[in-house]
Amino acid sequence: MPIRSRRSILLISLTILLLLLTAGCGGSDPKTKESNLKMASMANMPAEVRTAPVTVQEAYQFNVANPDIMTQLPCYCGCGAMGHTSNYDCYVAGVNADGSINFDTHALGCSICVDITQDTMRLLKEGKSVDQIKAYIDQTYAQYGPSNIP
Repeated sequence: MPIRSRRSILLISLTILLLLLTAGCGGSDPKTKESNLKMASMANMPAEVRTAPVTVQEAYQFNVANPDIMTQLPCYCGCGAMGHTSNYDCYVAGVNADGSINFDTHALGCSICVDITQDTMRLLKEGKSVDQIKAYIDQTYAQYGPSNIP
């Protein structure tokens, strides 16, 4: 067999092997913890959120879908002076009687708010409890300012 044919067969074999390995380890299995995070639809988000960086979009989606978690977690960016009493308030100003959301745009320009939400998402995927997540946030972010949870 000519060298060129052997190289082609080897290249094709390696490509197939790589595809098989990638498919097996791709993490796209719907049973993974990542897929268990509740996320709100982007369709109802304000235009500013829909055009924001992906991490900011995800943070808004997660906060809107998980008020039961996010109202228990503080923010340390100084937003307590604005009346915020949790990380949730950095994203949601209120919910109307019909269930529609009044968005707060504060988190669009605040990396601390978004980082806290992204850390929360990561820690939930790792199986941490809300109490463990709060302890991590307190330890990690207290250096930036006071907690906004009264």
